[in-house]
Amino acid sequence: MAGKKDHPRLRAMRVGFSERLKATRNQPPFARRLRSIFVIFAVCAVLLSMRLVDLQVLRAEKLSGSASEFRTRTEVIHAKRGDILDASGAVLATSVERYNVGVNQHLISSYVHYELDEDKNLVAVGAGAAEAAKQLAPLLEVDQAELGGLLLGGEEKSSFVYIAKDISPEKWREIRELRITGIEPEQIMKREYPNGKVAGNVIGYLGLTGEIPEGETVEQPTGQSGIERTKNDLLTGKDGSITYQVADGAILPNADRTEVTAVDGQSVRLTIDRDLQDIVEVAVDKPITEQGAEWASAVVVEIGTGRILALADSGRVDPGNREGTAPDNWGARAVQSMVEPGSTGKLMTFAAALDQGVITPDSVFRVQDPITMPNGEEIHDNDTHEDMDMTVAGILAKSYNSGLVQIGDLISDESRFEYMQKFGIGSLTGVELPAETAGVVNAPPWPGRDHYTTMFGQAWTASTLQLAQMVSVFGNDGVRVPVHIIESTIDADGQEHPTLVMDDSERVVSSETSRAMLDMMQAVTDFESTGWRAQVPGYNIAGKTGTAEVPDEDGQLTKRVGTFVGLVPAEDPQIAIAVTVYNATGAGYGGDVAAPVFKDTVSFAVRQLGIPPSTVPLVRLPWYPGEEIESDDSVG
Repeated sequence: MAGKKDHPRLRAMRVGFSERLKATRNQPPFARRLRSIFVIFAVCAVLLSMRLVDLQVLRAEKLSGSASEFRTRTEVIHAKRGDILDASGAVLATSVERYNVGVNQHLISSYVHYELDEDKNLVAVGAGAAEAAKQLAPLLEVDQAELGGLLLGGEEKSSFVYIAKDISPEKWREIRELRITGIEPEQIMKREYPNGKVAGNVIGYLGLTGEIPEGETVEQPTGQSGIERTKNDLLTGKDGSITYQVADGAILPNADRTEVTAVDGQSVRLTIDRDLQDIVEVAVDKPITEQGAEWASAVVVEIGTGRILALADSGRVDPGNREGTAPDNWGARAVQSMVEPGSTGKLMTFAAALDQGVITPDSVFRVQDPITMPNGEEIHDNDTHEDMDMTVAGILAKSYNSGLVQIGDLISDESRFEYMQKFGIGSLTGVELPAETAGVVNAPPWPGRDHYTTMFGQAWTASTLQLAQMVSVFGNDGVRVPVHIIESTIDADGQEHPTLVMDDSERVVSSETSRAMLDMMQAVTDFESTGWRAQVPGYNIAGKTGTAEVPDEDGQLTKRVGTFVGLVPAEDPQIAIAVTVYNATGAGYGGDVAAPVFKDTVSFAVRQLGIPPSTVPLVRLPWYPGEEIESDDSVG
């Protein structure tokens, strides 16, 4: 070990180091400080070089992305929801561009308002939230001090706080021209209903469900009822977006910019006539205000096409301001509510017997009140009368149950049930509206009293729309054409796609049966019949009244439903109409409460649709055996 310590090379190194240390200590203080500074500088240079390599080489891509993300802003370009139009193209629902305005409270403090002085030099005249409030308050028509507090915020700042909602694009452009740092827009599409309450029950409305769709960041209003709901996917477009770079709150003009074009929703053209719809809605409100009814509805269907020209409910709703209407009235009762129609349902029993060839309009039956049937059931007529012989035409005109049940007994329950199904009773019509009821009709056997009550519109239910479809069969030569309320859909590029339903048509009764029914139904508006209040001067009407008792909340039969169905003009029907009035005060007979609504509807419809007056006399078949019918050349 001693030999290694005394090695000549080691002794030389120790001597050299000692000499250099002595030399350093003997240097002047200035030289020693300069040497230290040089060493520190060299170390810093090495560290800086290593940092630059880290930033510009090793992590360059990641840091560049982070910086770009910090500068990047993405705005949604909202697609326009498709319009809803009436048959003529009148706009019933549309979407308009509007803006909400917010403030980034982190950025508003950096705002400086510059103006040109007398020498055309830019000078600062104000800054921060206070100056921004001074500029914005007149445009937004709000208190400047309150706005300033909202812009400034509290200790906890937010990146977006609303300061104005639902302003026009023109107003937003005025605000944007102020170039206030931190003031940011939020584009929205506002749904508007330019006709107010007209067709509100058909159009429907938008609302929030509390669920954010997949691929979206915020919840968008969706259809909650009416066409807005059933065609929500078609009406809803696909939002686009625009992505750009910003610095100090300003858009960088030469930076990357990406735009995804929004795809607007398709529009829907309905079959309804806006003006006719308005008039029918007014008509169904009358039983509510004048006769104390709980609700009423009416449907107008075009013969041959199944197009629904009007579908009206009382207490109509403004889709844009539903707060003024009770929620019970937001839907479409003409489609969603079912009732026992009463004697309007007799038409199917008469038609089935005629079509089976077991009766003719001149067939005679002994009517008596009451009448005891073979199964022991006792049937009454609404009005007491002496026993008499009457024709089938007379039994329909006077709406005598005692005659009708004898006719119904000539065919089997199974056969009647099949006819009811062909008329559409117990099945959905397929109309393009939500929550449609199919009504209720049980298949036979119909024991006891149901065997007879099903003949005259009781023990089964239907909607007003189903009743309109049922009576339209007689106006369409015995063929049922499916009803529909959508005429076509229109792409964003304007291409129209019609709704086709004729392929689903079905013959229900023969042409001869249909013609015989039209002849017999014309007597219903005779002054000695039940529907004279449905008369429309100049037009022959083929119709039928109906009344049914319905249970109240305690199950007692204290309420009534009045109905009326009819065709105009009787000799060449162009439209079919059904009216339902629920629980009017008094007797609530269909001839008293529903027939006047029919009259008001027809009086306007024939003018609006260009239906010419009748040119042939009203058909009046004998009501009694051997009755002589005087010639009457008058029409209507």
